[in-house]
Order: sequence, then structure tokens, then C-alpha cells
Amino acid sequence: MITYEELGEMLDEIANEMANEMPNELYQVLMRELNGGVILLPEAKIHPESETAVSLYIMGEYNYQPRGLGRYITIYYGSFIKVYAYHTPAQQKDALRKVVYHEFTHHLESLAGDRSLERQDAYDIAKYKRRLSRKANPGG
Repeated sequence: MITYEELGEMLDEIANEMANEMPNELYQVLMRELNGGVILLPEAKIHPESETAVSLYIMGEYNYQPRGLGRYITIYYGSFIKVYAYHTPAQQKDALRKVVYHEFTHHLESLAGDRSLERQDAYDIAKYKRRLSRKANPGG
């Protein structure tokens, strides 16, 4: 199983890869606006809409607190381990990259005043709940 420190190292590698994939000026603007950076927390976080014995975990979150900590991304190690503990290191890194890119998309949309990904996330949760409802009431 991947340790907290190993996941942190993967997160650093992904950040370095992102820095190398875009012009330095753009990367600097993104990171300056993300004044709280990317934070790795040890806990797992269950989604408030989770309704089954198999929990729906939050892997990461984009946070914007205009009167508080500002803009930052949180990655939950505990959630990651619950979902990806038995995947290969390459699969784990790929999953982490997708989470980081997803949260950076929230960040970019926030800067632009766009909420498209938030709407997509809400749609995905509604779809999840409909699936659960159909399983609970197969005839209704």
C-alpha cells in the first residue's frame, strides 16, 4: 500500500509535470492565484450524498474562501487509499493526476467565473443517486 509520504512525492511529481507542460508565465499565474497551494491531508472524506454501505469518497476538493485562506486544493490521502490501495503505482499516479487536473479545472473555472464543472459534478451525483434508487426499487 502506498504511504502518505509516497503519495506526497507523486503529487510533487505531477505538479512538476504540469509546470513543464505549460508556459512558465501561465504556470506562475495559476500558482500565484492558488495562494494556498495543494494540500495533502491524511484523512478520508465521505461525500455527503453517499448513501450506500460502499462509501462514495471525495478524492480532492477545490476551495475558495475570499475572506479566509483564499484559493487552494485539498487531496485526501485516506480517500485515495480506500479507493486505490491495491492498484499498481502507475495506476495510482494516473488516478491522482486525474484528481489534480479535475481540481485545477475547478480553479481555472473559478478564475473565469465559470461553473461548468460544478454543474457536471452535480449531474454525476444526481445520476449516482438515480442508480441507487433504481437498485433499491427495481419495480418502481
